[in-house]
Amino acid sequence: MRQAAIAVIDVGKSNAKLALVDRASRATVAVRTMANAVLRSPPYPHYDVDRLWSWIVSGLREFALHADIEAIAVTTHGAALALMAGDRLALPVLDYEHDLSAVDAEYNALRGDFAETLSPNLPGGLNAGRQLYWQRTTFPDAFAAVDTILPYPQYWVWRLTGRKVAESTSRGCHTDLWNPRAGIWSRFAGRQGWDRLFPPVVRPWDTVGTLLPPLAAETGIAAACRVVGGSHDSNASLLPHLIARSKPFAVLSSGTWMIVFAPGGSLDALDRDRDCLANVDAFGEAVPSARFMAGREYEIIAGEARAADDGAIARVIAGNVMALPAFAA
Repeated sequence: MRQAAIAVIDVGKSNAKLALVDRASRATVAVRTMANAVLRSPPYPHYDVDRLWSWIVSGLREFALHADIEAIAVTTHGAALALMAGDRLALPVLDYEHDLSAVDAEYNALRGDFAETLSPNLPGGLNAGRQLYWQRTTFPDAFAAVDTILPYPQYWVWRLTGRKVAESTSRGCHTDLWNPRAGIWSRFAGRQGWDRLFPPVVRPWDTVGTLLPPLAAETGIAAACRVVGGSHDSNASLLPHLIARSKPFAVLSSGTWMIVFAPGGSLDALDRDRDCLANVDAFGEAVPSARFMAGREYEIIAGEARAADDGAIARVIAGNVMALPAFAA
């Protein structure tokens, strides 16, 4: 008998991964990876979603040769929104590292206070609300055609199922668009009218639909394969701990960014000037958090990742060795 499996699509900032997970043992039995390059072409730096899609379809087709894929889940990095005009992108998916400072003065006067959004004022497009404001200001005609805003995980869910949904972890990921304490849209999002452009919210594990018939035929996956709602990647790594542990506890999620989560901790002492914030977990609850670009720092300092032995780690800690100042902008 062929094994029953789950396919996980994980689009990170630096790399995309496709994993095949055995349904019974939950062991990862196959992984494909691809560097996730940014297209430096007009109208602005953006993610190469068509190249990613071709790679995803190819990987699913390969996995389907070896297992019966019963479900597909998607996780992606945060600070990315797909602006849809019907069944097409109205504008490319903006790279969050692009310089949007041309609108800073206007945007900073409009964005909500930290006490409401628990989103610090971040550079580039790390506040997704700044992305929307810059795109609307810079490309008003294209933006006027936008009828739906999809968080990045749910953009891929739409490509798999044809159905448009949203989900709490990406909506509450330093966007300036959400009030994490109250669990409602921020006043800023309401004033801009963007709250009305997000589709209905599902949970990460909710079934959104099944594979589009042409995609099922192309990949060899059964048409009944379920596609679930998906999640912001760091919040996906937090979810198993939320299920298994009693609060309070802390989790460090590493990748391009090091995200520090403190479920059950206080939201009252977050330092907006040191990239402390509240994320929103898969259950819609605010989670005190902090972050820095650890993976990017390591990449700049050390190049290709390689293993460090216990002795070297101990010497660095004992010597209080630090690389200062930050290497990532």
